[in-house]
Amino acid sequence: MTTFVLFGGTGDLARRKIIPALYSAFVNDRLDASFRFIGAAREGLQSAEYRQRVADAIAQFGGKVSGGTPEKLAAFLDVTYYQKVDARIPEDFDGLRAQIPASEDNPTLFYLATAPNIFIPVVEQLHAHGLTSGNARVVVEKPLGRDGQSALAINQALRQYLQENQIYRIDHYLGKEMVQNLLALRFANSFLEPLWNRKWIQDVQISISEQVGVESRGEFYDQTGAMRDMIQNHLLQLVSIVAMEPPVNADPDSIRDEKVKALRALHKFTPEEVSKKTVRGQYRAGAVDGKAVPGYQTEPGVPSASRAETFVAIRAEIDNWRWAGVPFYLRTGKRMATRSAEITINFKPIPYSIFGNGQGPMRSNRLVISLQPEESVKLFMKAKEPGEGIRLSEVALDLDFAEVSTSRRVESYERLLLDAMRGDLTLFVRDDELMAAWNWVDPILQAWQNDSEGLKSYIAGSWGPVAASYLLAQHGAAWGEEYVEG
Repeated sequence: MTTFVLFGGTGDLARRKIIPALYSAFVNDRLDASFRFIGAAREGLQSAEYRQRVADAIAQFGGKVSGGTPEKLAAFLDVTYYQKVDARIPEDFDGLRAQIPASEDNPTLFYLATAPNIFIPVVEQLHAHGLTSGNARVVVEKPLGRDGQSALAINQALRQYLQENQIYRIDHYLGKEMVQNLLALRFANSFLEPLWNRKWIQDVQISISEQVGVESRGEFYDQTGAMRDMIQNHLLQLVSIVAMEPPVNADPDSIRDEKVKALRALHKFTPEEVSKKTVRGQYRAGAVDGKAVPGYQTEPGVPSASRAETFVAIRAEIDNWRWAGVPFYLRTGKRMATRSAEITINFKPIPYSIFGNGQGPMRSNRLVISLQPEESVKLFMKAKEPGEGIRLSEVALDLDFAEVSTSRRVESYERLLLDAMRGDLTLFVRDDELMAAWNWVDPILQAWQNDSEGLKSYIAGSWGPVAASYLLAQHGAAWGEEYVEG
């Protein structure tokens, strides 16, 4: 019997992501027959009231769940329960303990979809009530700390009560199908590995752009910013997978060993380098998809003089033999022109072109791995246009995963929840990975704190501050959407 306990069970993350993911796994028979779901929060609800909230969340946010029927929903609600739990009241955990089977052989997953300051009190009480022994696992959401020091404190506190293999630090980007396909692309195809180094690659671009603003997260986001919210976790995880050396096998720790080596090799910036190699911005009023949107400082919950960054661009470097001299350009922002997440590998140009004929400079080959909104891999090459003479144009070898596979698409949260219930740590962040990421991010945050003039503004619906384009242009490069073939 698997028991899934969701702390923060009435919160926004629970409604939008976790409950629909659990329901999808349930209707597609991915959970064991004796699965039980317990929502836990401070509200004094009865299980019947909570079941109605769960049904409402599935109706509102479970639109992508295939196979759902009224009968399946009723069956899922039958295994759904609620327990009032306030982390500050030890007696509340007595009731939770009574709902969980006593056998240590049964997996119990505790998902902490709460504010980070609640993590430790919850784990302390779980331990005090004998709930962290045996086959217990704890999933913690980002952000794990505000900097390296606070992340270390949280890690050390967690390790007082849990073994490292019981801690599942979740980053939903690692659950995306294409992120896992990066491992297959790199290490299951012989033609790519000889090209995957400084000799053949000009630069690497990793860009995650969002059209939405901060929505209802204004107060949280203003204390976090794009660096902590996106760069420190999502983008650096993508960097580590792109840059890692081949692992000895596909075991979780073999893969994570190589990822942490890549993160440790990231060149740490001096304060002078931060001003030259990073750009931060904040969106002002503009239009997205033809609709007027407010500026960041007028969003709900945001102070009128906020200095939080909603956009970051960085020219990163990796100090090792494979990547020395190859810039990794990282970019993320809210209220951008489009919603997309892409990894672009720009290969070096050919040494000499025999096709002069006044065609002008030709863009070099590139591999574009799209994570959203659609999942695809495109290898852009040059080919002759039909007709007389030789005139070249760019063509793409396009692998669209929606077309080549009819298998059910599993959303990232569903995949990660199932992995956690199976005890598979491959797609979860290890403590040394987390610390390596913070060790690289901390000097940048500290330099920004001492720089009151560095925050640029950009119009909502654009591609960010002009300085982000100059960051690449000064080295003869351009973001993908800015490149115009000559």
